[in-house]
Amino acid sequence: VAASVISMGLISLPIMLRYGYDRRLATGVIAASGTLAQIIPPSLVLIILADQLGRSVGDMYKGAFIPGFILTGMYALYVVILAFVKPQWVPALPPEARTIREDNGDAGLPSLLVLTIVSVAAAVTLGKNYAAVQGWWTGTPVATVALDETIVVSMCAGVLLAFFIAVLNKVTRLGLLSRMAERVTFVLIPPLLLIFLVLGTIFLGIATPTEGGAMGALGAIIMALARKRLSFSLLRQALNTTTKLSCFVVFILIGATIFGLTFQGVDGPKWVEHLLSGLPGGQLGFLIVVNILIFVLAFFLDFFELSFIVVPLLAPVAEKLGIDLVWFGVLLAVNMQTSFMHPPFGFALFYLRSVAPDKEYKDRVTGKMIPPVTTMQIYWGAVPFVVIQIIMVGLIIGFPGIVSSGLDKKQVYDMKKIEQQMESDMLKQESLTVPMPDPGAVPEPEPDPNAVDDLFKPKPGEAKK
Repeated sequence: VAASVISMGLISLPIMLRYGYDRRLATGVIAASGTLAQIIPPSLVLIILADQLGRSVGDMYKGAFIPGFILTGMYALYVVILAFVKPQWVPALPPEARTIREDNGDAGLPSLLVLTIVSVAAAVTLGKNYAAVQGWWTGTPVATVALDETIVVSMCAGVLLAFFIAVLNKVTRLGLLSRMAERVTFVLIPPLLLIFLVLGTIFLGIATPTEGGAMGALGAIIMALARKRLSFSLLRQALNTTTKLSCFVVFILIGATIFGLTFQGVDGPKWVEHLLSGLPGGQLGFLIVVNILIFVLAFFLDFFELSFIVVPLLAPVAEKLGIDLVWFGVLLAVNMQTSFMHPPFGFALFYLRSVAPDKEYKDRVTGKMIPPVTTMQIYWGAVPFVVIQIIMVGLIIGFPGIVSSGLDKKQVYDMKKIEQQMESDMLKQESLTVPMPDPGAVPEPEPDPNAVDDLFKPKPGEAKK
């Protein structure tokens, strides 16, 4: 979150302030987009929740994949609607701000749009026919394929097709693409391929999350080295940040463990279980109360504290009520994402405050004096996106398939049918192994009790020893 918010605050915020974007919208978009890393895989929050809930990290990633993209689409839809309702808040860039131009003065956007449509069409076509393609590839018919696998493979195919077209156009100089389309493709494709390399190997079962993270780190180092941006100071900074974060998590884990043992010593989990399981409304009542509790606690606690202290108390109750823990974890992750967006401990807001101008300054391009960004503008800019996150929580509760559709289908067993089948099999087995008595048969003679003693008597003519 820190890297995303600070980077976008340094790159995008000055440009939006330069051309008159609404300050609340500009700061809200940057803060909200930076927090998407906590719900879209690979997410540290999902890894911690998977550990606390005792579930697979891969299942958590699969469950959060679709909600993450829906939440991203809701953010974008809000900005688009606002652009139509309040066009003065989102003005178009002036012609002099468009640095890439064709020889005829065109911006080259139609070419980029056509390339995007072709890539999306190819991805959608492959997604609809992926089961047939996989059956043809393996030589065995495939009825259904996991949704997350279909999405990852289709997106990879669309991205690779766009990259192939851009390379072919540049090498052969066909002139099919504009400079804008080529530049966007060559800039975006490598990071997207790196993301798909990490998530794709996890979703397809090729690598574990730990191995996928290692491949992602190695791929990022290779990309930085290829672009001649890798330096020892940058690598040392990354290692220092990783070490600090690891120590931070370990000490929180130690404190949470001590708290958990003390809480168990006074039968705290039983009290919490009786309290929450007795709420009116069953599952729905439990989910409403828990989400309100998490939302309020997120004002004062970081997601680390919530995951290590609060979640272990809620998981047994959720499992007792029949709630799938993977679905429950994704729901909590979306809710805890708001902890970065609202005061007094909204870390994304503080990260943005550290790079946003707090004094009036002169813009180096236009020469105009730009007023400072106030803290209240940052706070108010985050409010609509917090509301969108709350709406997303409601959508997940109202439509559980948003999460469960990305998971592998589990075999459901009917215990009554299994018991009836076992009783039937036992009766059949008894009828085969224990024959019924024949009433007309001659009864067998009873054994002579003296026959055993006769075995030890000496035979006639045998001398006693």
